Amino acid sequence: MREIILMSDARVAAVPVEECGEPLVDVSGVLLVDVRKNKDSGGAELHLRRGVLDRLVEAEALLPDGLRLLFVEGYRPPALQRRYFEGYGDELRVANPDWPAERIRSAASRYVSPPEIAPHTAGAAVDLTLAGVDGCELDLGTPMNANPEQSDGACYTDAENITGGARANRAVLGEVLGAVGLVNYPTEWWHWSYGDRYWALATGAPAALYGPEELGPS
Repeated sequence: MREIILMSDARVAAVPVEECGEPLVDVSGVLLVDVRKNKDSGGAELHLRRGVLDRLVEAEALLPDGLRLLFVEGYRPPALQRRYFEGYGDELRVANPDWPAERIRSAASRYVSPPEIAPHTAGAAVDLTLAGVDGCELDLGTPMNANPEQSDGACYTDAENITGGARANRAVLGEVLGAVGLVNYPTEWWHWSYGDRYWALATGAPAALYGPEELGPS
């Protein structure tokens, strides 16, 4: 399996941000949106940076006939990101009382990014999957947002404990998103980003294009 650099890695935080000022835009009416999403952020999650949305439109055009991208979540307010990160950390702390704080932070970052560098808070990341023409979600091996404990590691993009069909669907998703410049967070097959610190580190870009943004509920 390829080396996995976690969001908690100091190399990610060390990437500078040269904010380009691109706006957050609503994806509604442009992409197929998963209406089952629990909208904790009051509609803010329907936003992405313009450049990210444009690339998703390009990626969808590359899909085989009969397939669509199914958008689940984009932008996440920093306060909500912190709540998710600290909540998952608390779960790990209860399950592993002997773990030191740094190990809790590292393990938590497999599933929720530390809020100060999280791609979602920059509007640079998207959680998405594939759907058929009927809008029904395809099998990609695990439910979206299944954590490593729940899925026995099958949430990792390169996991081997999934079916051949699910692996093929992940490959299709990865091919079209990679073709337009997005990068995957390897512990979450559904998480892809462009223009954030993790993207910059993965691609060798000198700086991130997008930093954390504040956008109130719509």
